[in-house]
Amino acid sequence: MREDGGRPLSKVVVHLAATLRQHAGGEASVELDVAAEPVTVRAVLDALDRTHPSVGRRLRDEAGAVRRHVNVFVGQDNQRDLDGVDTVVPDGAEVSVMPAVSGG
Repeated sequence: MREDGGRPLSKVVVHLAATLRQHAGGEASVELDVAAEPVTVRAVLDALDRTHPSVGRRLRDEAGAVRRHVNVFVGQDNQRDLDGVDTVVPDGAEVSVMPAVSGG
């Protein structure tokens, strides 16, 4: 963590599914500086939206909720099974974003 304007910065790595990479300059993962205490999924998605707005529009709706067809994992755990966008992202954890897979 480092300080920037009095707020701690945490580095968070976000892994993007192949379908999202074209909206992030082709990058498979993005390293973000997140200025929040504690770092939550919401803060990570806000930082991702500032860095790559076209990715952000595909992940959340107009109200800021994670779209139904998008899964956000903190480590191995889906944020929906935890505290949603208020899930704390522990130091060193990685976040993965991928579309939901369905079929029948």
